[in-house]
Amino acid sequence: PSTAPDTTTPAEGTATYTVGICQQMTHDALDAATQGFKDALNELLPNQVEFIEQDAGGEYTNCGTIMDGFVSQGVDLILANATYPLQAAASATADIPILGTSVTDYATALSIDNWTGTVGGNISGTSDLAPLDQQADMLNELFPDATNVGLLYCSGEPNSVYQVETIQGYLEDMGYTCEQYAFTDVNDLSSVAQTACDNSDVIYIPTDNTAAANTETIANVVIPAGVPVIAGESGICSGCGVATLSISYYDIGYTTGEMAAKVLTGEADISTMPVEYAPNVTKMYNAANCEALGLTMPEDYEPIA
Repeated sequence: PSTAPDTTTPAEGTATYTVGICQQMTHDALDAATQGFKDALNELLPNQVEFIEQDAGGEYTNCGTIMDGFVSQGVDLILANATYPLQAAASATADIPILGTSVTDYATALSIDNWTGTVGGNISGTSDLAPLDQQADMLNELFPDATNVGLLYCSGEPNSVYQVETIQGYLEDMGYTCEQYAFTDVNDLSSVAQTACDNSDVIYIPTDNTAAANTETIANVVIPAGVPVIAGESGICSGCGVATLSISYYDIGYTTGEMAAKVLTGEADISTMPVEYAPNVTKMYNAANCEALGLTMPEDYEPIA
């Protein structure tokens, strides 16, 4: 269920803009993106922005209810943090500017053919996609002798499906045999993860919100099974993975906040703003999980703090 709104109000009588924030669920990556977004707006438009924050608890229907509320309140801009909020916002309004963040592929999320890099209309934002070809290269660098790669993801998340299908092509070109293992929600996560472990030398998990919110469940299966996980982002890696090619969710949130300031002040037209990507990617590893599995990482990998 959605939580009560966390309303951050500037000093009396100074708020110029109201921004509705809908976050798909609570986990470290999405939390960091929201914080970066707020920090950027507070720095660029000090004491001018009131935030109305809502958490959808991972439920698409809650996203729709929250977005309808933002529309009826007449907010000046909506931050859709992850894919479900973006889809719900797009359905709720064609007028209020919508900025997405923590969204992997806008074309997939919004069913756009002939993607040009710009959504158009009232939508733009930032992507959390770390280059999938480089993630495949990382898996190959660390596990060149592996044969079978299991691709573990939530079937209900369109961006996860996109990532898995894309990286599968890269991995198969490298000679790996890939098998997809899709779970529907947390209830079948353990059993699907166990099946993946039974049939895989290494597992890849994309930037998947359900996986990110349940890394302990995954770790309880993969670590005893001795199967290493390459993760699409550092939050998943810190819970159940051994290595990741990571972006900073705080940074993409901050970039989204910079975009929001331009939209709110009229400096930029959201319909022409291209989707932006993280400027840097970092090779990172989970020291505890590597030690548990007897793995030594190359020197150019940074430990996850």
